[in-house]
Amino acid sequence: MFEVVNTDGKARVGKLSVKGKSVETPFFMPVATKGVGKFVSSSEYNATGTKTIITNAFLIHLGGIKGDLHKFMGYPGVIFTDNGGFQMIREGLFLGGNDFGVFFKNPYKDEKVWMSPRKSLGLQWEIDSDVVMAMDYLVPYGREKGEYEKALVKSNSWTKKCKDLHDYHKKDCLIFGINQGGVHSDLRRESAKYVNSLDFDGYSIGGLGIGETDEEMFESVKVSLEEFDVSKPKYLMGVGDVKQILECVSLGVDIFDSILPQKHARHGQLFTMNGLVQIFQEKYKDDEACIEEGCDCETCKTYSRKYLRYLYKKDDAVFKRLATVHNMRFMVRFMGAIRESIAKKEFVEFKDRMQKVY
Repeated sequence: MFEVVNTDGKARVGKLSVKGKSVETPFFMPVATKGVGKFVSSSEYNATGTKTIITNAFLIHLGGIKGDLHKFMGYPGVIFTDNGGFQMIREGLFLGGNDFGVFFKNPYKDEKVWMSPRKSLGLQWEIDSDVVMAMDYLVPYGREKGEYEKALVKSNSWTKKCKDLHDYHKKDCLIFGINQGGVHSDLRRESAKYVNSLDFDGYSIGGLGIGETDEEMFESVKVSLEEFDVSKPKYLMGVGDVKQILECVSLGVDIFDSILPQKHARHGQLFTMNGLVQIFQEKYKDDEACIEEGCDCETCKTYSRKYLRYLYKKDDAVFKRLATVHNMRFMVRFMGAIRESIAKKEFVEFKDRMQKVY
């Protein structure tokens, strides 16, 4: 299921296999929350070499979609599904709950929707997810410590229920457990120890990338990883910043996801191996070069910075698609360069160079 192939310090290259498909780690997953990315389709995922995506089974369910999501989307790669936990910090969606589950507001209809560990897993199984997440309880950043302590009691209970259900039904997908605890190291460690004791296929670090400082994030990741089985894949949820990815790979994280590269693209911020190109700047008004020399994406092979800036200034939807395609391809190339540097025992040098340009 998971094999470590190369290491450089704690950074590592691995191979994750599920349902006859395999993908090299570390990798980054673009977000297709409702079964589609903003301004891009599955053909763009395929064209950019994106082998894994993450979707939200809860929102897909509310959209009335059932059956194999791969077939529905036309996407043959590995699909991770989230369990709806992130919606607990979305204003207007989370309506409270109890020890057995939570209520959400259906964003499409004026009604309450109940979510429990059993239902969460069922929704993920229903769309033939390759990697499902156990249901956890997420508390926003900056709350009193007592709120995180109470949330851990629920998370631990729900996590065990999900693992027991997954084992009982003998599903062929993988299941990851999620640790929580805010930025409190003692709670993070306690949560990671418990989740690790349940022997999941992989382990996710949740509740970060939502307002904490880099120092708080890295410390939370570090203490969590110290308690997880080193032989299992580790997934840091919701993080897509170049510098943060590099630091967390150096700590031993294997998997990342975030809306950040796609969101930045739509706002004219294009990633390159030499730093950020902010296409709205005046200096690109007559620039005939592509976004990044050596990039093989459709956008770089076809269009100039001059033209892309023109489209951006017109607020044209075509710009948003072309920019998103570039940033998605960058993330594939970036993670490939990370893997190559680890294999060559040159990760520290690569990390230092990329962090300087970003």
